[in-house]
Amino acid sequence: MRVIVVGAGVLGTMHAWQAVERGHEVVHLEREAEARGASVRNFGLVWVGGRASGEELAAAQRARDLWQRIGERVPGLHFRANGSLTVLRTEAELAVAEEVVKREDAADRGYRLLDAAETRAVNPALRGDHLGALHCTRDAAVEPRTAQPALRAALQASGRYTFLPGREVRDLVGTAGVRDDHGEVHHGDLVLLCTGAWTGGLVRELAPELPVRRVRLQMMQTDPLGEPLTTSVADGDSFRYYPAYAGTALDALQAVQPQGQVAAEHRMQLLMVQRTDGGLTVGDTHEYEQPFGFDTVEEPYEHLAAVAGQFLGRPLPRIRRRWAGVYAQCLDAGRVVHRERPNDAVWLVTGPGGRGMTCSPAIAETTADLADL
Repeated sequence: MRVIVVGAGVLGTMHAWQAVERGHEVVHLEREAEARGASVRNFGLVWVGGRASGEELAAAQRARDLWQRIGERVPGLHFRANGSLTVLRTEAELAVAEEVVKREDAADRGYRLLDAAETRAVNPALRGDHLGALHCTRDAAVEPRTAQPALRAALQASGRYTFLPGREVRDLVGTAGVRDDHGEVHHGDLVLLCTGAWTGGLVRELAPELPVRRVRLQMMQTDPLGEPLTTSVADGDSFRYYPAYAGTALDALQAVQPQGQVAAEHRMQLLMVQRTDGGLTVGDTHEYEQPFGFDTVEEPYEHLAAVAGQFLGRPLPRIRRRWAGVYAQCLDAGRVVHRERPNDAVWLVTGPGGRGMTCSPAIAETTADLADL
């Protein structure tokens, strides 16, 4: 088959990967010179531990295995099975961790409850005061700024892949063709639309009532830390934002330990991942009400720097980059992503939300199965 993939973020690129792996020819169109959206404005986390039981956890577990397999073939992904530590600063946070490690799926998620000494043994950079950490050994990381180019280079080596950047798709032509903004028509047997947070233009014409919302975040990256941060790191506020932690202990945490004003206003948690150059990616915030601001605000960055500094026992290195990003989040309860078929030869796949980097390999695999690729 000849497959037309629209959108070169991580979701579109993984769909292209699946098609080429199954022996098909792929024409891949991207409206920018490179993917510029949420696929590069993220932590690079392959985050299993916090996922909701059921479909979401199954997708994350499958995707984590696929990331590792692909990473063995594509070194430019810089896949590393580094795990994560959710650092616990209060008795209420410790109670949440104690509750979740007793659940039936705790071993599947790689949960271990560590005391303070064990936490520092796993990640010696965490020299600040804390009670311990929830360790998730199944979590991993890749490099978001290099992942898509590295995957495309491997795809091009197959001889069955063509990447066409700077092409915005405007129309469907026939059953499975598209016309780009250069006026060129690309004919295929199947069209996969993976346009991320871009839900206007052709996407709106095909699916005007998408069950998807847009979410804006703020993040930053530091100079090199000067030592390894051996795991990804989260704070106890992450319990409030990931469905795996729901329960009576979390209810008690919410009651006795409300977030501070800045964290609550910006719906914040701390996530921190070390990049291959030694710098730290630190975030993030969640903004749901549109229109979004065009600028970033400083208070969330100050909050994140303070929490990260408490964990490290020293100030963060100099901040080198700050950015905002927008992703699309599916509103269908219990669904990992939204899929629909405008016609028999066209699939629209969107809305993985903050799960996009984690789950994209499994999402693409499922689409390929459903489309009989």
